[in-house]
Parts: sequence; C-alpha cells; structure tokens
Amino acid sequence: MRKPAIVAVVLIVFLLVSCKPKETVYHLYYLGGQSNMDGYGYVAQLPAALNAPVAGVMIYHGNTGNDNGDIDGRGMWSILQPGHGAGFRSDGDTNYYSDRFGVELTFAEKMKELFPDEKIALVKYSKGGTSIDTSAAGTFGCWLPDYINGNRVNQYDHFLATVKGALSSTDIDGDGRKDKLIPSGILWMQGESDGNVEYAASIYKENLATIIDSIRSAFNAPDMPVVIGRISESHNDADSTVWTYGDVIRQAQTGYVNEDGNAALVTSTDNYKYSDPWHYDSDGYIDLGRQFATAIAKLRKP
Repeated sequence: MRKPAIVAVVLIVFLLVSCKPKETVYHLYYLGGQSNMDGYGYVAQLPAALNAPVAGVMIYHGNTGNDNGDIDGRGMWSILQPGHGAGFRSDGDTNYYSDRFGVELTFAEKMKELFPDEKIALVKYSKGGTSIDTSAAGTFGCWLPDYINGNRVNQYDHFLATVKGALSSTDIDGDGRKDKLIPSGILWMQGESDGNVEYAASIYKENLATIIDSIRSAFNAPDMPVVIGRISESHNDADSTVWTYGDVIRQAQTGYVNEDGNAALVTSTDNYKYSDPWHYDSDGYIDLGRQFATAIAKLRKP
C-alpha cells in the first residue's frame, strides 16, 4: 500500500474514533430503608429553590411490593424532582408523584455543591414499616436476604428487581450516549420497626451488617461507603416512648459503624421535630439530606 493510501486509512480511522460519542459518567447512590427514607416532608412546604427539577441528577425509584407477593421494583429513569416521597409509585412507564419528599432533594443539592463536576444518579427503594428481621416484619415486610416464609419473596427481592431495572439501561438520561454508573454510596434510614421487638433489636447489629453487605454485593461494590441515619425518639406516644427498644437499635447502629471501616453515622436526627409520632417534619428531611451528603463525601475515596 502506498504512503498516501496509508495516511488516508489512518485519517479515516482517527475520524471514526474521534466522532464516537464519549460515555457520560454518573456517580450512583442507593437510598433505602423504611418510612423515614420514604420521606414524609410536604412538597408544599419546600422553599422555592428546592421545589423544582434538579438538573444533572437522574433517579430510578422502584415501585414497592409486599412480602410473598409478585416481585416488583418497576421504575424508570427520570430527572429528579419533588414528589419522590411517601405515596410515590411507578408502573415502569410512568411515574406518579406524591405530595411528599424525602432526603433525595437536598442530598443531591449538597452533592452538587461538594462535587460540582460530577453527575449524580440515585436509585431509591424503601418501604415504610419494614424491618430487617422477620420477627418484627408484621404486615409491612422484612429485608433479610435468607427469608424463607411463603414464596420466599421479601423486600430484598424487590430491591434486587429495582437494581436490575436501573442498571439495565445504558442511557439513563436519554441523550443518545452511553452512560457509565459508578456505585459511590449507600444511604440507609431504618431500624425503627426492629426497635419494637426485643429479639429483633438484640441482633440488629448483625442483621444490619448482613443487609448492607448484601446491598453492596448487588452493586458489585464490596467497599461501597454507607451512611446510617440514627433512629430517634419523638416521645409523642401515650407512654412517651414510641420505639420500645430504640436505645438498643441506636447502640447497634453505633457498633456497626465502628466495626465496618467504611461507614458513618448521622446523628442530627436527635434534633428534628416530628409531624407525627413516627416521622420527621419537612425541615428535618431538608437537613437530613444534607447531612447524608456531607457524611458520604468524607467516606468517598479519590
């Protein structure tokens, strides 16, 4: 082959390679737990700056399912906006937004402030009232992966379906370019239900380690940082205590974080006001999202 022909071939190859769209990198965070991760803040009480879609942040919010029911987790990637709180649902083709919000809005806001050059992807699956241990599940459900009752479907199975749906998309923002998702952190707000059953509370630290390791495994990220939200007490019950063994859960959460090596504990929940005996008020969720972001940023490795 003559030299001009070789040069032409090289030039064509270069142009083809240079014209190939580059993939977009998103840092992915999973949001899980029970009702205080669902979110009971009121969208109507959001400040104007937060009551709008969040540019550069995508979310896949899995539809909840019951234990022993059909595996669900349906969802769709969409730009983050208010309405991903309690009452949100998705059929996989359409999202139906609620009048509530959780930690996702201010978590994304703070992460954009801390990492302005990064794009953010959120995967959310949580279900109010759920426990980790089967003994505290009641009618709400449990998270233990080795659950064996009924048809063996529980919250971990719905979570796995959510992750599978989220990760099956190669273009989450729909811009025609391939996207790369980097598992970067877990936010876990849960433990209240386990705090109402003595046995479940007594083994909560071990159960928490099991579910967090299982979540990391689902994302194929064994060192994925995790931030635990410490449960708190509203003292808004007839006998002034809502979670009978809440202090046992709190000690277990502290013990887990101290032993894990890549975990942090958010304790600002002790200072929040409540809208009912079980759920923080809107200001609480606004602050909690920012606290989660600050904590996860300190755990993230370069």
